[in-house]
Amino acid sequence: MTVAEDSEAAGGAAAQATDVAQSAGANARNGRRSGDVPEGTVFMSRTKSFTRRSRELPVNLARTWEAHADRYVIEPRRGIGYTTVADDFHLDTEELFDRRAPLTLEIGSGTGEQIVAAAVANPDRDYLALEVWVPGIAKLISKAVDAGVDNIRVLEADVAQALPIMLGDACLDEVWTFFPDPWRKARHRKRRLVSDDFALQVARVLRDGGVWRLATDWDDYAWQMRDVIEGCPLFENPYVGQRPDPEDPEPKRGGFAPRYEGRVVTHFETRGIDAGRRVHDVIGVRLPRESV
Repeated sequence: MTVAEDSEAAGGAAAQATDVAQSAGANARNGRRSGDVPEGTVFMSRTKSFTRRSRELPVNLARTWEAHADRYVIEPRRGIGYTTVADDFHLDTEELFDRRAPLTLEIGSGTGEQIVAAAVANPDRDYLALEVWVPGIAKLISKAVDAGVDNIRVLEADVAQALPIMLGDACLDEVWTFFPDPWRKARHRKRRLVSDDFALQVARVLRDGGVWRLATDWDDYAWQMRDVIEGCPLFENPYVGQRPDPEDPEPKRGGFAPRYEGRVVTHFETRGIDAGRRVHDVIGVRLPRESV
């Protein structure tokens, strides 16, 4: 996802080559920083797809975190930095939710509008969120508490680093990547999350027939998403060559899907629409693994 509320501001911050670890006092909003490193330590920034907001929580969100984080937030063993997971960290999803149920991963949950709505509508499914924006995680928790849902868990982690480590093969039914940071400048587009290499990781964690759902309101990123799906031998685009709007004269729009009916109109999407941008949906279906 997008770091939901301020993706443009995020771009400049994430472009920095280094990140200086903050002192324990500056990060003591909840006393749970297992990723702390010695004050003054400098390490290379891993996150290129979105940026963690390093600031203390407002009082109301701090209270929400204190009261309910244990119910929803996964605290992993950390590598170096707050948004990494340790090389030996593995997530047992059935143990995590105490049941076996269809599981969806949302990459970049923002403030939780999408994932909480889905959890309410589908109590028989489980939902795992990866997000690096801590105030957004706190708002997600607040929404989940208000909705009374217990089929959501959220982890503060950079998906590019964490996904290859923490999830095993064929453990997910769906992956959602809605409105990831577009990295609009040409020189920054190499930082976009949706890439050929990342598609292989998503294919690895999806079960056969599982679905990768993507959406963006930036045209050139939409075409990149479509090309990544169609260029990956492990995915099929069920809408290849089709145009959802037959009257659309732009031939590059071929291969896009109708709007996913389970995707709610978030505040983030509304901002793009108000700015005159058009939303594109892309779907990749995980092809069957070869029989042994």
